[in-house]
Amino acid sequence: MPLARINIAKSASTETVRAVGDVVYDAMVQVAKVPANDRFQIITRHSDDELVYPAEGYLGITYTPAIVFIQVTWNSGRTIEVKKAFYKAVAEGIAAKAGLRVQDVWISLIDVAREDWSFGNGEMQYAPPAV
Repeated sequence: MPLARINIAKSASTETVRAVGDVVYDAMVQVAKVPANDRFQIITRHSDDELVYPAEGYLGITYTPAIVFIQVTWNSGRTIEVKKAFYKAVAEGIAAKAGLRVQDVWISLIDVAREDWSFGNGEMQYAPPAV
């Protein structure tokens, strides 16, 4: 049910891009308890001028041109603890598997209702039960 949008520098290697996607998916399954095989990702590569961030930093965090923006849309209802654990798992996993700095892993979560999804066939697979 999640949709991950991953925005990364055009200069990132194929291996780095694959590692970032794998880490995000693994954290969804292991931390956020997303069902296995529920992997929907849009990975977009950008030129240097298309990934905009504050050069002077923000909230005490400085960024480099290797910044990765990750936006995940998923069903609402996860606790703050699960979200914190997800942020940590993704940042640390990307650092370990792709060699990027944890400071360069920027994540935004969007909570939506279960009925806000169609996985194909023009149907609402997670429709609420009829009353």
